[in-house]
Amino acid sequence: QVQLVESGGGLVQAGGSLSVSCAVSRRAFSTYTMGWFRQAPGKAREFVATITWSATSTYYADSVKGRFTISRDNAKNTVYLQMNSLKPEDTAVYYCAARRYSSGSYSYTKDYEYNDWGRGTQVTVSS
Repeated sequence: QVQLVESGGGLVQAGGSLSVSCAVSRRAFSTYTMGWFRQAPGKAREFVATITWSATSTYYADSVKGRFTISRDNAKNTVYLQMNSLKPEDTAVYYCAARRYSSGSYSYTKDYEYNDWGRGTQVTVSS
């Protein structure tokens, strides 16, 4: 069983920045593709960003491209999401997800493509 624990959420004003992180329990983390998703109240969960095991490839939803940055530290079994120029519409619970088997540099953007999930961390952006 892979455990993922998110941290770093909180309240920030529009235009501000926030960083969330996700610690993964397995040593095999370095072989996992990692992703961030979010779910706003009354809305479906949506893809935010993904990063391959080697960090050589990243991919972002159009809504966050240029504002958010996903990164990882395989020595610390941790993936990060740096969020800049935050907007009220970024308000959501942010979840990290792990995919254990990946194909090259393919970008996985569907939630059903991931095997394990964290419990989420709340990010609230005030206007």
